[in-house]
Amino acid sequence: TPSSLTTPQLDRLLAHVERHFGALAEFTVEAGRPDTLDAQKLRMLRDHPVTRISINPQTMNDKTLRVIGRAHTAQQVEEAYAMARTANIHHINMDVIAGLPGENIDDFARTMDAALRLTPESLTVHTLAIKRSSRLHLENAPLPDGETASRMVQLGLETAHQLGMKPYYLYRQKYMAGNQENVGYALPGHACQYNVDIMEETTHILALGAGGISKRVYPEEGHIGRAPNVSNIEQYIARVEEMIGRKRALFLPEMPL
Repeated sequence: TPSSLTTPQLDRLLAHVERHFGALAEFTVEAGRPDTLDAQKLRMLRDHPVTRISINPQTMNDKTLRVIGRAHTAQQVEEAYAMARTANIHHINMDVIAGLPGENIDDFARTMDAALRLTPESLTVHTLAIKRSSRLHLENAPLPDGETASRMVQLGLETAHQLGMKPYYLYRQKYMAGNQENVGYALPGHACQYNVDIMEETTHILALGAGGISKRVYPEEGHIGRAPNVSNIEQYIARVEEMIGRKRALFLPEMPL
């Protein structure tokens, strides 16, 4: 989450992106945690050619937020959206999760009511997928049954329609509640090209940071080359030149190391 950086740090990072990549058709800043945002930081984003930000509540129920280890509150989400609008940010994405531990359909309905109130330009309705190593799995947190998860996903669809949005991408993962899916909705002209590219795997990806995976597409040969970064942050910092070398070997193999 780049908004975890201080305002001067993020300002410097975005300036580097502008300098090396120029004008971008789509420039998203992941500001998923509302507790990392303030008015100054949001105004600073407007000083760069940022076209889209993502402020993700996951849920608008404070009890659930504590269970899943989120540091923010529902009120902070409301405040972050208000600050973003005051800063004249015109495309905000919202991510929510159906099937969170302890939630029932009324809890999810409160989250959807907040979406209607906050009016994001795009909305992604994820279904909880419990990975074996996750904290929720280890704690055996009580999860909604498959039927409830299905009703939540349906309510997400209905809410998106009320907001004037249409679906533009869908994908499934292993271990998803009720065998449901993740669906991205957007207002006309607000679909996220990056999300589409990720699903289609038809574009190159240059990934920076711990755990990022760069991809180079070889359409003529029908395969994709990958260069992963180590996921441990301390190791990434210590081995950053090696990570750069991996990307250079992937994208510029003809250049001497």
